[in-house]
Amino acid sequence: MPDRKLTNLQWQFIRQYSQASVAAIFFSSIVFFILWNFVYTLDRLQSWSQQYLNFTIPAYPGLLFAIFMITAMCLVAALVGLVWGYIQGNALKKRMEVLLQSIIKLERGNLAVRIPDLGEDELGQLATHLNEMTKRFQDQVSSLQRLSTHNAELTDQVKETAIIEERQRLARELHDAVSQQLFAISMTMAALKRTIELDPLKASRQAELVEEMAAAAQSEMRALLLHLRPAHLEGKTLNEGIEDLLAEFSKKHYQIDFNWKLDKLPVSISKAIEDHLFRIVQEALSNILRHAKASLVELRLTVTTEHIRLKITDNGVGFNEEETKTSSYGMSLMRERVAEIGGVMTLSTAPGQGTMIEVTVPII
Repeated sequence: MPDRKLTNLQWQFIRQYSQASVAAIFFSSIVFFILWNFVYTLDRLQSWSQQYLNFTIPAYPGLLFAIFMITAMCLVAALVGLVWGYIQGNALKKRMEVLLQSIIKLERGNLAVRIPDLGEDELGQLATHLNEMTKRFQDQVSSLQRLSTHNAELTDQVKETAIIEERQRLARELHDAVSQQLFAISMTMAALKRTIELDPLKASRQAELVEEMAAAAQSEMRALLLHLRPAHLEGKTLNEGIEDLLAEFSKKHYQIDFNWKLDKLPVSISKAIEDHLFRIVQEALSNILRHAKASLVELRLTVTTEHIRLKITDNGVGFNEEETKTSSYGMSLMRERVAEIGGVMTLSTAPGQGTMIEVTVPII
């Protein structure tokens, strides 16, 4: 199709040159004929005045000669116009083809292509401006690629830093909780060996204590294993992630009754908000397993036109909120996550009265 358009343009040049040439020769011939006929008429008048009454009208060869001359000149002019128009049109066609092929390559993403010199007329200026525009666009793409590579490197560094921090946190918790509990179990078992024969009643109490410490260590390990789960939803929605998590907990921790009700989130909610809320749920469940000794856990996700509200309650032992504000790493982490998404976290608890955590995130 582009070649046909250029061919039409070429023949348009040929037609215009031919018409202009024929018209020029035609009008020139008319002027020539009029002048020639005027001279011939003067000559005839002179002859008539000499012959007087013996005047006879001779043959008029000038008309036939003029017609022949006009026809010949028009044919020659048309032929010259055709040849000249073809030459000029073909030259323009080749320049347009070079320009068109270069633009097609640019459209296909070849930013290294440059249009050759097409002269100093409008086509040449157009080619120069296109080359300059391509150069700027190539520089911008190069900058974007470097920026993308840099962002990918930063993302990898952030992920690596997050992994290191998570490992350090797990190591601290293993040392502070599980390691100490295992050490206490070991010491109690050593004492149990000595007292089992001397004081069976005391040995029985020590055995019960070992059982309690083992159960506590097991809860700590389960809570720590929860943190080894994927930090993100991995393609799932928040509702799907929470439902899968609670369903798994219901199977593994049969002594706890899990109840949940989840409203569907709007499509406009960002993935970052969903990921943060999911991690908050993970952290809250981890704290319940480690400390609450609860038999009932309820989770509600409520969505309105103005906000998202996440509410997690348990009927566990509760704790003194004032003593835990600065010492609980899990609570601090949840508050940080809530702050990152512009939300507010409310904590309500007391010893022996369970715990309620409520997170409210505005929908903007």
